Amino acid sequence: MNDTDLADLAEQLSDLEVALFLCLVAREHCLIETTSYCIRDLAKELALISSSTFGYSYCVLECSSATSIEDIFNDVLSPDARANYRPSRPWMNAETSSKRSSFKSLDNYSKPPAPLSQLPGSNVVNVVVAKNFNYVSDDIQVQMLHLMRSRELVTENGALNAPEDFLFIPLVARDSDQLQPPLKTHLVDNLFVSHFHNPGSGYTYLEENDWLSDGQLSASSVIHKSKQKQMKQAMVSRAALESLRERSALVSTSAEVVRYIQDIVVFLRLSRAVARGVSAKANIQFSRFTQLLAPLHGIDYVTPSIVALAARKVFRHRICVTAPGEDRSLQYGSNLHAVSQVLADVTPDSILDGVLALEPPL
Repeated sequence: MNDTDLADLAEQLSDLEVALFLCLVAREHCLIETTSYCIRDLAKELALISSSTFGYSYCVLECSSATSIEDIFNDVLSPDARANYRPSRPWMNAETSSKRSSFKSLDNYSKPPAPLSQLPGSNVVNVVVAKNFNYVSDDIQVQMLHLMRSRELVTENGALNAPEDFLFIPLVARDSDQLQPPLKTHLVDNLFVSHFHNPGSGYTYLEENDWLSDGQLSASSVIHKSKQKQMKQAMVSRAALESLRERSALVSTSAEVVRYIQDIVVFLRLSRAVARGVSAKANIQFSRFTQLLAPLHGIDYVTPSIVALAARKVFRHRICVTAPGEDRSLQYGSNLHAVSQVLADVTPDSILDGVLALEPPL
């Protein structure tokens, strides 16, 4: 599959499908944001994309402050693992043990199931959609971060082993410029890209099957057509994933564009409005994402417009706006009230707009 074929494939996919496509190729994870009133429908859409577009197994986690690692463990098991695994039962108490000791044969005893780690292959679904994941405890976020990075997680119920094509999607509701409650910084830094789904962009699969929730049909701007014309034919195969991996490795970047990429990173790090700066991992993923985008545009080189598009996807969720009391200029005599006025209307999007105002190379 060449660059032209990949570009044609990308045109057949929705924005959500392209986001998942790129993350599956990179074997990284993504943050999906939307408004609070359509998060339920978006979770269904992501589930249908996982199974229908990519042919992967999936699960949707209903997260809250009460969610435990045991709840996640039970939900993320793949169908094969769920069929072959039974949760361990409590050991016999002393009274039961003394009664059974009088038997001469132990053949009829119920033996505990084999540990989950002994089951062959991976035991986690390919795609995990975690609704409202920002509400879970810090401990759960840390454990899921470990599963994202190592694809392994040992719990009291057994060991979770994620497949090579594993995608974790925190699905959160953002009704303001800053996510509340926020995700942990280390978790955010390991999310490859973020994508905000506007309800007006529609839902490809839900609208095809009239599965939208009550009241959501009017929120979509997509025109309903006959199902014969509207049904999607494109299925992203494993070969397409591998092709994009190979094509992205062959993408070239000129010295001027490399300098443009580094200028964006430096300007973000020096911006007074960006708290905690930009990590080295974000810088690496920024360059990698630009190389993945090029073949989807039918070219084998990185352009400034691709760099600008990648910057918004890679840095939007990573930017934390500085609180007025933490502005570095206060150390040199700035007035707190004046600083508060300067930062009052600052958002991650406005920061990126200012940085991308840099003159790109010709």
